[in-house]
Amino acid sequence: MLRYIAIRALSLGLSLVVASVVIFALIEVIPGDPASYMLGLNATEETLEALRAELGLDGSKVERYFAWIGGMLTGDFGTSYTYRVPVSELVLDRLWVSLPLAVYALTLSTLIAFPIGIVAAANRGGPLDYGIMAGTQLGIAIPNFWFAMLLVLLFA
Repeated sequence: MLRYIAIRALSLGLSLVVASVVIFALIEVIPGDPASYMLGLNATEETLEALRAELGLDGSKVERYFAWIGGMLTGDFGTSYTYRVPVSELVLDRLWVSLPLAVYALTLSTLIAFPIGIVAAANRGGPLDYGIMAGTQLGIAIPNFWFAMLLVLLFA
């Protein structure tokens, strides 16, 4: 059992490293300079260099990657230049709105899924089982935003 957990943990760690490298590489290939975008067309080269240094864009790609990962691991997600506050504060402020909604959604889906799963298992191979499986596959296949719009049209 310990070997299985170790293999799964290693697999998770490797997946996280690969995902972080891919995300960072995708961010790097986006054309344009964030500093020149933020300061506009009339910015001087000295101002651009100062902003690049402030943003940490003046280092090598490897240095920036490890600084990015280090910030993520320590909870430093940077500063929002729209609101001029740390991003972690913005996330925590909105967490108290999102968390109860997530708990309600999980509770509701569990209260619906368990009885339906029991009915499908009790009627295994029958028309009711196939109907429930078709409904669940349809629920997975339909995008949430489109289904939400249909529900608004139905109940509004």
